[in-house]
Amino acid sequence: MDIFDFAMQMEKDGQAYYEKMAEQAENQVLKSILMNLAQDEVKHYNIFKKFKEGDMSGIDDMESSTMETLKNAKNVFQKLSASKPDMTFPADIVGAWKEAQEIEKKSEDFYRMKAEEVDNEGVKKTVLRIADEEHKHWVLIENVLEFLDRPNHWLEDAEWNHLDEY
Repeated sequence: MDIFDFAMQMEKDGQAYYEKMAEQAENQVLKSILMNLAQDEVKHYNIFKKFKEGDMSGIDDMESSTMETLKNAKNVFQKLSASKPDMTFPADIVGAWKEAQEIEKKSEDFYRMKAEEVDNEGVKKTVLRIADEEHKHWVLIENVLEFLDRPNHWLEDAEWNHLDEY
């Protein structure tokens, strides 16, 4: 199995994971982020398919897709934070997001490792850009995790870190 076959399978697996999480998500905001991530995985799969066929032009499409997902997530978080500052989430949701983040990290690491094995400089740069896209997904999920944990930090901050304000 070459790098692109493996990458296509990873993207299919990622799509399935995000869709499964979205089906189970009760919060519509988190569901929309998961569906955007699943759509990114589909786009990535199609781009890898082009790469396998020798067409390396899809890398710009990959970057714009990820940037759109990040932008949408930021907007969603801003709206949600403004409208429902006291939201709480079930504890098991954090584990699912952590697993998703681990999947993104493993993907990024895989692509960086494969880039070191490639002799063709153009392919190497492309594979590193793919790794960068996976890192952006990792960062997005990190922000989701921080958002989910926000009530815990807020309580901690409110009780201990802001006492000098009173």
